[in-house]
Amino acid sequence: MKQIDTAFRYVRMFTFIIITGSLSLCGFVIYKSYELATAAKNKVYVLAGSKALEALAADRKDNVPVEARDHVYMFHHYFFTLDPDDKVIQRNITKALYLSDASAKRQYENLKESGYYSNIIAGNISQQISIDSINVNVDSYPYYFRCYATQQIIRATSFVYRLLITEGYLRNVERSDNNSHGFLIEKWHTIENKDEKTVNR
Repeated sequence: MKQIDTAFRYVRMFTFIIITGSLSLCGFVIYKSYELATAAKNKVYVLAGSKALEALAADRKDNVPVEARDHVYMFHHYFFTLDPDDKVIQRNITKALYLSDASAKRQYENLKESGYYSNIIAGNISQQISIDSINVNVDSYPYYFRCYATQQIIRATSFVYRLLITEGYLRNVERSDNNSHGFLIEKWHTIENKDEKTVNR
């Protein structure tokens, strides 16, 4: 009887150890699976040609300065890159106006009424912009920015280089196909726009 009782205790203790170990192992596996699923959720793979590139998801606040600068860059690129073609001008201006509020539309309408775009077409003038720097203050909302750029006006007889300084504010809006950064430029105006040099062709 003593041997049966001892054997029963051993079997009971062995069974308890097996059950406890199994539960611990199951808990560890569930925890690790959840951790792995969370890590996998933050990874996105982008196909570029025949290569898969890994992209990591991050909170928007981590990328606000970069996205804000790129938004300002793209707006100025579309607004100030012009060729002597009405369709090109309309296409670029339309893209720029999706990124800004009525302050940019007012400036576009003023330029249009003054014959600026007609003169570009009539004179076969091209205009390009080179962004020198964009300063964005993300410490207060809406985000203030100032853009320093150089305009190059290409005429038949010369290249004209102009200094351009603009400023405004960035407000958060919903992202869309026309506004991928989810910002809207407000109270945009030109601080300075003056000739720096002219180079004869």
